[in-house]
Amino acid sequence: MEFGGVSYIGILVATVAGFVIGGAYYGILGGPWMKAARIGPEDAKMSPMLFINSIVCELIMAFMLAGVIGHLGEGQGTPLNGLISGFFIWLGFVATTLAVNHRYQGFGWDLTLIDGLHWLLVLLAMGTIIGWFAV
Repeated sequence: MEFGGVSYIGILVATVAGFVIGGAYYGILGGPWMKAARIGPEDAKMSPMLFINSIVCELIMAFMLAGVIGHLGEGQGTPLNGLISGFFIWLGFVATTLAVNHRYQGFGWDLTLIDGLHWLLVLLAMGTIIGWFAV
C-alpha cells in the first residue's frame, strides 16, 4: 500500500528510526539537555505515556513528510529528495518554531541547539528512509 507514491512500510520504518534516534541522542545528551531545560534529576519523569506520545507524533511527522515527498511528483521519491525535503521541513518549520518558543519561554540557545539538532537528525533520517522506500 502506498500514500503519495510512498510505502506505508517506509513510513513505519521512518517512525521507528526517529524514535531510536531520539532515544540514542537524548541518552547521550540527557544531562546537558536537562541542564538547558532547567530540569533537575528529581523532576525528571519517565512514563509510558511519554513514549506513546513520542511514537504517535513521530508517526504523524513521517506521514506528513511522506506527503510532502509524494507531492514532488512521479519518480521524485528518492533518498536524496527525501533528505533535502527533511532538511527544508526542519529549517522552515521545526528550527524556527523551536527558536520562537524557547525565546518566549525564557530558555537559552543551548536548549534550542540540542533540541534542534535532534529534530534535524530525525527529519533527515525520515526523509531519506521515506525516499528510499519510494524508489
